[in-house]
Amino acid sequence: MLALKKIHHIAIICSDYQKSKHFYTEILGFEIVQEVYRKERDSYKLDLALQNYYCIELFSFPNPPKRVSRPEASGLRHIAFAVENIENEVEKLTQLNVMVEPIRVDKYTQKKFTFFEDPDGLPIELYEE
Repeated sequence: MLALKKIHHIAIICSDYQKSKHFYTEILGFEIVQEVYRKERDSYKLDLALQNYYCIELFSFPNPPKRVSRPEASGLRHIAFAVENIENEVEKLTQLNVMVEPIRVDKYTQKKFTFFEDPDGLPIELYEE
């Protein structure tokens, strides 16, 4: 068995770099750790942190293929972020014109959760702890 310690990061390829950079930094509140333009690949790599914890690498590539997302397809389903008060966070997203699904309650944990999407349709979950 491998001696894995934790998830190091999540890599996301976006179709519109400036739009996604704005979404992850200005709407979700990630901090920029480093931004690199890789000329040979005509690609940006944006390293993002949440509360000083490095966790997302946002990539741009020319004309990336679309990924099947819905209905439920094999592969990564969504990313999820813990929040203290889901209603407050949904209100903030709504004020920023982000469409959010109705809040639901997990029938096993009794915890509240909801989903919204990034600019490329990647499902993002908020889960109240």
